[in-house]
Amino acid sequence: MQDSPEVVVLRLGHRPGRDDRMTTHVALTARALGADRAVLVGETTQAAETVEDITDRFGGPFEVTVTDSYRPTLEDWEGPVVHLTMYGEPVEEVTPEIRADHVEAPVLVVVGAGKVDFEVYDRADWNVGVTNQPHSEVAALAVFLDRLFEGEELDREWENADRRVVPKATGKRVEEVDD
Repeated sequence: MQDSPEVVVLRLGHRPGRDDRMTTHVALTARALGADRAVLVGETTQAAETVEDITDRFGGPFEVTVTDSYRPTLEDWEGPVVHLTMYGEPVEEVTPEIRADHVEAPVLVVVGAGKVDFEVYDRADWNVGVTNQPHSEVAALAVFLDRLFEGEELDREWENADRRVVPKATGKRVEEVDD
């Protein structure tokens, strides 16, 4: 996983007030499950600040940027584009091919918020469905990244972390990281 080209998550659309937590969760899921950065579209400064704060405290590397339009990122992307949608090809069938392409080129994973413009479906190399039932884009992103990285992202080492979560059967434990 660490030697492969980057994985970038592009969060399309953001409805202020309605999508604030969801956009934050898309970016946090991208970070936690192996993506290198997230590009958030729209009025998402608060979500970006939250993700930057988490990255500062719990480690990285991970980058988050905010932009007014998804089109430049999508149009200028030099590598495979994966669009997560419940109308796409089954994730279990297309992920091996996507993984093979990812060895050579960075992957852009597009995650929608409301209705997605047809140009996104058209530009995508793969329109991927995690299930053909209504579900959360956060869940779709998590399943896709886990399949893409074949579970290796779960053992990722974090750099420059001030804190770490200590796994426990019950309760919560977060401790300071010793230098």
